[in-house]
Amino acid sequence: MSTKDAVLAAIDEQQVKFVALWFTDITGLVKSVTVPAKRVDTVLDSGMHFDGSSIEGFARVAESDMVLVPDLTTFTVLPWDAPEEKTARLICTVRTPEAAQFIGDPRTVLIRILKDAEELGFAYKTGMELEFFLFRTEKDRELSPLMPHDRASYFDMSTELSQGIRRKMISTLAEIGINVDSAHHEIGSGQHEFDFDYNPALTSADNLLTARVALKTIAQRQSLHCTFMPRPSMDLPGSGMHTHQSLHDLQSDANVFANSEHQYGLSETACYFLAGQLMHARAMCAVLAPLVNSYKRLGVSFEAPIYVTWAHVNRAGAALIRVPHIAPGKEQHTRLEIRCPDPSTNPYLATAVMLAAGLDGIRQKMALPDALEETLLRQDRSRLRQVETLPTSLADALDALEQDDVILSALGPYISDRYLAAKRQELEEYNRQVTPWELERYITRY
Repeated sequence: MSTKDAVLAAIDEQQVKFVALWFTDITGLVKSVTVPAKRVDTVLDSGMHFDGSSIEGFARVAESDMVLVPDLTTFTVLPWDAPEEKTARLICTVRTPEAAQFIGDPRTVLIRILKDAEELGFAYKTGMELEFFLFRTEKDRELSPLMPHDRASYFDMSTELSQGIRRKMISTLAEIGINVDSAHHEIGSGQHEFDFDYNPALTSADNLLTARVALKTIAQRQSLHCTFMPRPSMDLPGSGMHTHQSLHDLQSDANVFANSEHQYGLSETACYFLAGQLMHARAMCAVLAPLVNSYKRLGVSFEAPIYVTWAHVNRAGAALIRVPHIAPGKEQHTRLEIRCPDPSTNPYLATAVMLAAGLDGIRQKMALPDALEETLLRQDRSRLRQVETLPTSLADALDALEQDDVILSALGPYISDRYLAAKRQELEEYNRQVTPWELERYITRY
């Protein structure tokens, strides 16, 4: 629904008692302000004023006044609350009191880059493969040691309890308008993957934000903990968020990546876009793999990418971008699968930098390097020594980001400065830690 009257009618018809106004800080954490349903009329007219001074990366105290402006198309009733507490949700953009777009709002950043694509005649679509873990919880017990809720592996039937939870999650997501194409057990014990519908990029980002909240809520009500931490244990594989992407003609919706005459089914535009993402890959990692923990997965865990290269079939070779096979007659589904994002990323900033990198490739008509297929690698392993690798630590990724004007420009100076500062602080705190591994290895030896 896209009108105020439609939203108010839905609130009345479904007897909604509260409306939660959602937005994110620069790290992607969901923030929320809840208003009684009777106040929504005013909020839809004038927005919701709030103090942004304590929000990560938002504003100095002197600039603290902010306004939440709901996007009416994101209205949905959350299905997990009791009738007397029934709550709906609206995702918001953030504005200044003067009604100007706030340059520190991640959703606004994505909207700006999407408009850049539109000026070139393109619409950007994405589809995410979200991996996560479910761990058992007990009353008054910390999560450590971690106890996966099952011992199944890749595509296993698993226990009825495990399958029942997945079904509950899928049906709940469907109730709030998020369609899951498929869901299955992943390689690790307690690890699952949900593949979401292909959508316009802003819708996909909104859906990912909502899905992470929904999955955590459902798990909690089943006495489980759902985590999107990239690698919660050295004994378990990492969780990624492979993202499928394509550009479409703004007028006809035709997939401009498709060319059935090309060896890989890619158009010239797709090759430029792919070359742009490879060019900016190392800098993008600071946003797509944003945690210290992300680099315990990236390049280390099974099927996590290592090399800044692309291929048609190169899972074991850990290529960054894969071109999935498209059956004849299905060229409209041509897409590029980028494999370095993980589920902890801010979906708005992640989508913005992926698109900005690809658009730079198109504008500059960047030459695409040769694909690096598994069959070629088996014949000539020395090729790998000539291929650039992804960052091996958050520090390396932040260094790369600081040197990449295109990705910094996509984020904007306000967010990029604060993002780098926040992540450098996170890294400094991590480096000061003395870990159990260090104690076990050194305390008696030295």
